[in-house]
Amino acid sequence: MATIDITEKTFEDTVTGQGIVLVDFWAAWCGPCRSFAPTFSAASEKHPDIVFAKVDTEVEQGLAAAASITSIPTLMAFRDGTLVFSQPGTLNASSLDELIDRIKDLDMTEVQAKLASRQSA
Repeated sequence: MATIDITEKTFEDTVTGQGIVLVDFWAAWCGPCRSFAPTFSAASEKHPDIVFAKVDTEVEQGLAAAASITSIPTLMAFRDGTLVFSQPGTLNASSLDELIDRIKDLDMTEVQAKLASRQSA
């Protein structure tokens, strides 16, 4: 599956569904962003069961601000509508594959329980 571009209008619908969504916040002028792009694209071909989305922070400044993006590239991962990973910087192919495996292995019942306990505290 190829990567998709998402906007402020499509972001929520994209990340709140079932399954895994990886979102790459990037900009054309950013060298590390350009070097990470082929790795992200290759992973999208390798994992067709995952949505790989990109947000151009220059075009979608409001969305980048709402997502608290302070450094790019930033990779966010959502599973079943829950943010489970957010980190600035690039990953090599093997690190990205390891991250994907960890996200697939998450016990979402446990994740939801931890989030609920934090919110009630």
